[in-house]
Amino acid sequence: MPKPSSISPPPKPAKAAAPHEVRLIGGRWKRSKLPVPDRPGLRPTPDRVRETLFNWLGQDLSGWRVLDAFAGTGALGFEAASRGAAAAVLLERDPSLVAALHASRARLGAVQVTVQRADALTWMNRASTTADFDLVMLDPPFGLDLFEAALQAALQVLQPTGLIYLESDRDWPAAVLAPLGLMVRRSGRAGMVHYFLLERLKTPLQE
Repeated sequence: MPKPSSISPPPKPAKAAAPHEVRLIGGRWKRSKLPVPDRPGLRPTPDRVRETLFNWLGQDLSGWRVLDAFAGTGALGFEAASRGAAAAVLLERDPSLVAALHASRARLGAVQVTVQRADALTWMNRASTTADFDLVMLDPPFGLDLFEAALQAALQVLQPTGLIYLESDRDWPAAVLAPLGLMVRRSGRAGMVHYFLLERLKTPLQE
């Protein structure tokens, strides 16, 4: 008969993992939580970066039309809607993330938010004759190197004085942006993440 000290205690029931979530940090739905599903490459924009972005933009986006082209959790798009954006279009191609975005929209009562299951690049290129956004937000998966293609597509749906927000794993100097017709208005860095607020490159005719 084994000694009592050698008897292994019965295994404890496994605890369910706490759901990952991200909080909206300003506006109507401040402190509301959005789920962060466990999906490869999903990397919500950190609170500190979102706070900086909306400090740059101003806290009141009333009347703005916003596109969150690689929505993921929807943190950027819902944040814009929370701060008064008249319309926020969230594009996402992963069906499980699309379902989560629809659920968040319903829970918040975010009637100004439209969720579409779509490839962002294809959607922007096809919508170029009808879309006219004040702000296009680009946070594509870093490993796919979609940055330049996304910037080019975003310009097709951006109104002339509109802005582009870009998150990237590298710097984007003026020498690289200028051939795309873009220039940096503001920029920052948080760890390995570089983030930029971009506008159309000014030409003598626009001065």
